[in-house]
Amino acid sequence: MVEDRKLAVLRAIVEDYVATQEPVGSKTLVERHRLGVSPATVRNDMAALEDEGLIAQPHTSAGRIPTDKGYRFFVDRLTTLKAMSPAERRAIAGFLEGAHDIDDVVQRSVRLLAQLTQQVAIVQYPSLSRSTVRHVELVALSSARVLAVLIMSTGRVEQRVIEVPVELTDEILADLRMRVNGSAAGQRISDAAAALGALPENVVPESRRTYTAVVAALVEAMSDHRSDERVVVGGTANLARFGDSFDQTIKPLLEALEEHVVLLKLLGEASSTSQITVRIGHEGPYDQLATTSVVSTGYGASDESLAALGIVGPTRMDYPGSMAAVRAVARYVSSYLEEA
Repeated sequence: MVEDRKLAVLRAIVEDYVATQEPVGSKTLVERHRLGVSPATVRNDMAALEDEGLIAQPHTSAGRIPTDKGYRFFVDRLTTLKAMSPAERRAIAGFLEGAHDIDDVVQRSVRLLAQLTQQVAIVQYPSLSRSTVRHVELVALSSARVLAVLIMSTGRVEQRVIEVPVELTDEILADLRMRVNGSAAGQRISDAAAALGALPENVVPESRRTYTAVVAALVEAMSDHRSDERVVVGGTANLARFGDSFDQTIKPLLEALEEHVVLLKLLGEASSTSQITVRIGHEGPYDQLATTSVVSTGYGASDESLAALGIVGPTRMDYPGSMAAVRAVARYVSSYLEEA
């Protein structure tokens, strides 16, 4: 019973401090949260929480604020996430429904996440190396040139114009299209590249050079992982609303937002589409960002994470709301990839 009450007091301190940015006193807690006990009992509970390192007194005769350990204790004991309202769910679905390609999805997602959480949003582009080949289309541009269009499960499209050494007939093109899709469609990138590599060995000698040229271009396209480290950032203006209490962190955080490698490390190894990762304060990878927290998760098709998205902001954030928003946006993006 005492532990339950202490958790209720900690939860109330976290909620009030996030909302007001002011240290919280025992009298305020009793008045706002109907804890059912006297201010003296709440003061005793606050003293116990302070002894455990879960809250701290920033200066003499002030109320208490949560510590990083207190935020972690609070987050770890969240039994349910804040539910998105029907209006919020409709807004998310409507905002993403109009997207016409993966670039548009990523740009819309980062804006939406920043608006929902009022934090800085980060969305990583889907990883080509983890995706599968959906379809390969071959279009003759002339008797000596063919356009190869590689369509991935992430919605990413790669195009290559290929010069072929032998005149391209309709029969050769149809056979090439059939063989390429038979070997690559539905396969992971690494498996598709290996299967395509063996394709020229199984065709008649007079067509082999053409098949080799097309296969080489497709394998090269599959090996282009430059977008695996691309991230998009939105909502940096939200940092301004945290005022003087966050000034010491704004500069290094703004510098970090310029470095994609740093942002990817902030997102962490979000390898699951069903798990929300929360890293608080010093749990993060950079000491200079010790007053920030990161909420992230993976997104992708069929429960397989293709990339990560999340938000970064001060440790004084609405964790239940931020976690719910990150999860909701990730689910909608995953649905788009599965239906694309």
